[in-house]
Amino acid sequence: MYELQYSKPSSLNDAVSEIKKSSDAKFLAGGMTLIPTLKARLSSADTLVDLKGSNLSKISVSSSEITIASMTRHCDVASSKDVQSSLPALSKLAGGIGDHMVRSCGTIGGSIANDPAACYPSAALALDATITTNERSITADKFFVGMFETALNEAEVITEVKFQIPEKASYIKFPNPASRYAMVGVFVAKKASGVSVAVTGAGENGVFRCIEIENALNSSFSKEAIDNIEISPDGLNSDIHASAAYRANLIKEMAKRAVQEIS
Repeated sequence: MYELQYSKPSSLNDAVSEIKKSSDAKFLAGGMTLIPTLKARLSSADTLVDLKGSNLSKISVSSSEITIASMTRHCDVASSKDVQSSLPALSKLAGGIGDHMVRSCGTIGGSIANDPAACYPSAALALDATITTNERSITADKFFVGMFETALNEAEVITEVKFQIPEKASYIKFPNPASRYAMVGVFVAKKASGVSVAVTGAGENGVFRCIEIENALNSSFSKEAIDNIEISPDGLNSDIHASAAYRANLIKEMAKRAVQEIS
């Protein structure tokens, strides 16, 4: 690590004011994504502004949507009885992030803001989520721009994420055995408007919708409908853990398992 200044304001407004004092300051939520990227020099900062004093930890549920404040920890989403009852796929997703230390520190806002290849972005994209900040509201399909890149401005901070509750949903991932990050994660949501399928961990540019599988499932919501689909490896990640072709096959397999779970 390189030298950093640390600030812990007592309110969101103070945090925003603090971030504007430096051209290279960053908000710190749980730090589970940001700190590793700083260590690996994938990102840089001269000041970290801690959001723990911003009073942004809350879960509220209505008949049609779940609203989660940005500093709500993964473990709190996973253990919420309201989330388990209304949208069990989201509870399961949160409970499968990293290990218990990551889930006890990491937050939904930090995950969505810093890592478009993490698990939550797939739920956000599949469930037509709205990401609210201190400046505006952004739909999930406009929020994720690329790998480690979102639509957030310099002094903009997520305050809450609002998920639409579908008829049925499931999230299945193939985790890296060491980090538990999704080498491929697929979120399938069956809604009145149709089926949405969002894929994380596989794409070079972060999370994306898989239109081929969506079309197949909208015609026939069954795992057999996915059998004859060919997923192109173009634009998929290839590394020491899995080739692009292997990830293409995993997308199909994870989607089939997700459909089977909720059929």
